[in-house]
Amino acid sequence: MPSAIRLIPLDNTTKHHAHDFHQIVIGLKGNAEFEIEGLGGSIASLSGCIVPANHVHYYEGIGENHQLILDLPLDAPALTGPNHELTRLFDAPRFFALDEPLKLYMDFLTHELAQSHGQSGPSQSVSGDMLATTFLGCLHTRLHPHLPTRHSRRLDIKALDRFIQHHLHKRLTVADLAAEACLSEAHFSECFRTQTGLTPYQYLLQQRLGSARYLLTTTRLPISEVAANTGFANQSALSHAFRRTYGQPPSELRRTSTVSSHSLAIP
Repeated sequence: MPSAIRLIPLDNTTKHHAHDFHQIVIGLKGNAEFEIEGLGGSIASLSGCIVPANHVHYYEGIGENHQLILDLPLDAPALTGPNHELTRLFDAPRFFALDEPLKLYMDFLTHELAQSHGQSGPSQSVSGDMLATTFLGCLHTRLHPHLPTRHSRRLDIKALDRFIQHHLHKRLTVADLAAEACLSEAHFSECFRTQTGLTPYQYLLQQRLGSARYLLTTTRLPISEVAANTGFANQSALSHAFRRTYGQPPSELRRTSTVSSHSLAIP
């Protein structure tokens, strides 16, 4: 399935969803607000965000705005074959700003899209994939510089676990974990993936959901407070992540665990 590049404004009302393809959003005009699985940020002109597949994200355009949106199916040519390394861009959600060369490329890309407006067919799909691949390659070079395997090192996962639990309410990011390990974000992610088989973001989300599950079954804290204490932006964000991982919303887990506790207490 080919990549798709769209130029659209975002509604001035908050919406949210998740989809089974990766996405990059770049502001061309005006502003927008995004929150991706608890990671919030603003997009202004020529800055953007990375939305990995199946991540619930909230978004809202602010006033008059215009965004370039790049949709990337998991089997897109820009992410497969010789370009497979580019999938590392989507290890975790993040926000970024374009440097001058990428701003010039963005001008070229939007010009090419304007020239091909209204056209369709195989040649347009190939053109879109080539434009997408070039942009992803340039972005990858900036965000994930090459790291030789010999520079890998063993991480103290137990120490990271203690750090995560102590700061969970602060909406930790991968950059926070990398700083704690005294590594660059890219080098930390490489070492962590090699050692655990997971991306740092996947691991961090597991820790947050596990802590939320514990609080739901052992305390009477309101679900909104459970969300705040485990780094989720709000109750809705926790519910979406919880349902996707455990197959039920937090409210149902609390209800069934309460029923079980009462049953055990009956003589």
